Amino acid sequence: MSSLTGPRGAAGWATLVLAVIIILLGLPLVYMGAELAFIGGSWYYVLCGLAITIAGILMAMGRVAGAALYLAAYAVTWVWALWEVGFDGWGLLPRVLGPTLIAIAVLASLPTLRRLQERSTFPAGKAA
Repeated sequence: MSSLTGPRGAAGWATLVLAVIIILLGLPLVYMGAELAFIGGSWYYVLCGLAITIAGILMAMGRVAGAALYLAAYAVTWVWALWEVGFDGWGLLPRVLGPTLIAIAVLASLPTLRRLQERSTFPAGKAA
């Protein structure tokens, strides 16, 4: 979060911590996903890792777009998981449990992200 939109209060800091966690989860997905893709595996992990890393960066900057990007990646994760294993609950569990818990936290961070974004937006016609 920039100095203009720096975290204020517990909710601001919790949102920043969540953003850092998302970044730290996304980076290994990109790296290990690339290794998998280069030996003929799915490109899902690379693309999802890139999406959630960028989402985490945007959230750390106090942008609602970061939450929207994470939730879009989450929706794609469900589509991919259903394509991989169908409606087998035990097959779905390891693919969607973690992303679902993070999605709940991202949804909970939306009010804070909206406040941070509003605080960093200048009204039209006014200089900084």
